[in-house]
Amino acid sequence: MGILQIFTLLGALGMFLYGMNLMSSGLQKASGNKLRGFLSAMTSNPFKGVLTGVGITSIIQSSSATTVMVVSFVNAGLLTLHQAIGVIMGANIGTTVTAWLVAWLGFKADISILAVPLMLFGFLFSNSKKNQRQNIGELIVGFCLLFLGLSFMKESVPDLNQTPEVLEFVKTWSSYGFSSVLLFLAFGTILTLVLQSSSATMAITLIMLSMGWIPFNMACAMVLGENIGTTITANIAAAVGNTQAKRAAMSHTIFNLFGVIWALIFFTPFLALVGKIIELFGLPNPAADDFAVTSATAATGVAALYGLSMLHTLFNTINTGILVWFIKYIEKAVTWIIKSPKNQESENFRLKYITAGNLDTPELATEQAFDEIIHFAEISRKGLGYAKAIISETNPDKFKELRDKLIKYEEISDRIEFEIATFLNALSAGDISETTSKRVKAMYKIIGELESLGDSGESIARILTRKNSYNKNFDAQTIQKLEELADVVDKAYEVMLINLTTAHDGELTDITNAYKAEENINTLRNSLRDTEIDDIEHNRKSYQTSVFYLDLVSQLEKMGDYLINISQDLHRSFGK
Repeated sequence: MGILQIFTLLGALGMFLYGMNLMSSGLQKASGNKLRGFLSAMTSNPFKGVLTGVGITSIIQSSSATTVMVVSFVNAGLLTLHQAIGVIMGANIGTTVTAWLVAWLGFKADISILAVPLMLFGFLFSNSKKNQRQNIGELIVGFCLLFLGLSFMKESVPDLNQTPEVLEFVKTWSSYGFSSVLLFLAFGTILTLVLQSSSATMAITLIMLSMGWIPFNMACAMVLGENIGTTITANIAAAVGNTQAKRAAMSHTIFNLFGVIWALIFFTPFLALVGKIIELFGLPNPAADDFAVTSATAATGVAALYGLSMLHTLFNTINTGILVWFIKYIEKAVTWIIKSPKNQESENFRLKYITAGNLDTPELATEQAFDEIIHFAEISRKGLGYAKAIISETNPDKFKELRDKLIKYEEISDRIEFEIATFLNALSAGDISETTSKRVKAMYKIIGELESLGDSGESIARILTRKNSYNKNFDAQTIQKLEELADVVDKAYEVMLINLTTAHDGELTDITNAYKAEENINTLRNSLRDTEIDDIEHNRKSYQTSVFYLDLVSQLEKMGDYLINISQDLHRSFGK
């Protein structure tokens, strides 16, 4: 096998992987929102969850994309971990569609003949001014590249009949009985880890089988290994994620490991079952001892390819059929294995919804970013609670404790803003639709406003600290006025959170509630300011004390400005 042939094979593999990613990306951009809505609506019981996972993964041809959505909904509280496990099981069945697609179109029908003419339509669609047609164009181009890459891979793989020494080497590896099964299982696991795609490993396995490189039983062992490899990839991605992301990935691991164990125990009868099913289609039994893929017999090649695809489907279907009854026990197991952080309050100050590994599916990763922004807003509102408490606090020790908390919340706001912005920045670098790009820009503005709210809380603590250093005190009536204004601002916070949640659900139509909340803040601010200025003019108040008071009124009113800005950004970019 020459150097050029090796590089051609690697280039063809790259084309296959790029085509698969492009096809998945185009599908996500064309129907991402509808798929998310379908996912949240169709998980009322485990069986519906399984069907949902099958349906979505069959459509977008990416079990990882489905898992990203699942984890997002678990974090957002739209799905429980119990429901998510059912969807993940269904995703395992849905991903078997890829094997059938490749086996049928890539080997039997050879769709690559039509791939180049189809590229013309992909190009025309991608140059359309309409965003949806561009997404469809991307889907078509990805589909064409996938099957062109597969065709080039088949042509680049050498015929072992012409290299007897290599053929003898491969046969040696296949002659160790059950040890060979474990060897090829490990090979399938490692190859999936290297390629980061079980679908690509499946395609390579189909090619090796069709070219006579490996016997049918060893190809089946590789498929079992691919099911382990894809779970390791998911766990690596979730390693720096939150608790729920780790549990979802671990449930995937338990599901597939259980399946591989029973499949190895019943390896020979399982393959015999697959062979009998293939015989029903009028094809040779690929599990028979005398079965061999030869270029002279087309039927044996088709039988082998269909047999491997059938094993992949049966494995995941039987596994789901068994474990769907034990979802609650899997949930208990992953909760026991991955425990919640001991310091739950500390957990709340870190990113809660954004997890690693989601940037491969940017259209769906925006869901995590939005969830994180809502979480950020909830944390920010807690800061207002401390700001209100510190206004009336006269005990020096308690005052210092509240001041330190407000300073801490300001630092937390800075950190969360930076981390969300970093995620959005990486997300924007990917290939995203025009609508998603517009929403990402709005998210940048929103997190900036939330960070400013944190600054205002810290500014209130600083004003009060300065007041105390001058030994000035507010009377009960002044404190009551400030608390009243803080309550009105808190109501505006509540309205902003409602609008965030409504926009997240795609139901935001108007923000009259936000304008009314802003008007209430401004009206009260004007009243308080006018009354205070009148008191200063008539010498009823200390000028210096009034300055501190008016500064606090100004800071609270500024918070209202930041809150209305968030609702306006939401309405412009997420409103109906």
